Amino acid sequence: MNDEEDITDATRKMQFLYALRSKGVTDARVLNAMEQIDRGPFIRGLFASRAYEDMPLPIACGQTISQPSVVALMTQALDVSSRDKVLEVGTGSGYQAAILSKLARRVYTIDRHRRLVVEARQIFEDLALSNITAIIGDGSFGLPEQAPFDRIIVTAAAEDPPGPLLAQLKVGGIMVVPVGQSDTVQHLIRVRKTETGLEYDELRKVRFVPLLEGLGKDG
Repeated sequence: MNDEEDITDATRKMQFLYALRSKGVTDARVLNAMEQIDRGPFIRGLFASRAYEDMPLPIACGQTISQPSVVALMTQALDVSSRDKVLEVGTGSGYQAAILSKLARRVYTIDRHRRLVVEARQIFEDLALSNITAIIGDGSFGLPEQAPFDRIIVTAAAEDPPGPLLAQLKVGGIMVVPVGQSDTVQHLIRVRKTETGLEYDELRKVRFVPLLEGLGKDG
């Protein structure tokens, strides 16, 4: 890499972090994790050249990789500590799990599409992210054999926060999930589980693919 390329990379990284801050990402740990994980390896084919733009992009199996600012805001809302065990429902490209791996003790990520999980596992291995376990399965039922979880993040929209996932959340835990019909406006919801019940915060409007039951056709 020559000096000109070094300057270009440094400028791109500075612009990337500035864009995140301008969207309301203020948590230093989240910003640091976003800086450490290059979005480039998670996007292939025609859209690879747009990896550093703050926009969602298509990936395999009819899915999308969320725009970085949404990934960062969801991660910030999750308030992950270095002791936490996290469940992600909807591995997709693996980008969100990679970010979480820099913040949590352990990340379990599950997706209904075999191809996405296999490709994500390879990226995790290439990046030496050894605290992620990627699983092929129906994420709408969570991962009961590893429950309970300190944090749960769902990267597909449900009509309501899924009961099986809420049951797998520790008391004191947080779940972040998009809620709403796939063809209407969805809202990003943060659920806190307390000794006395569930507390809900509405964070912002979002747009995600729907949370579907069962395995994908390639699963």
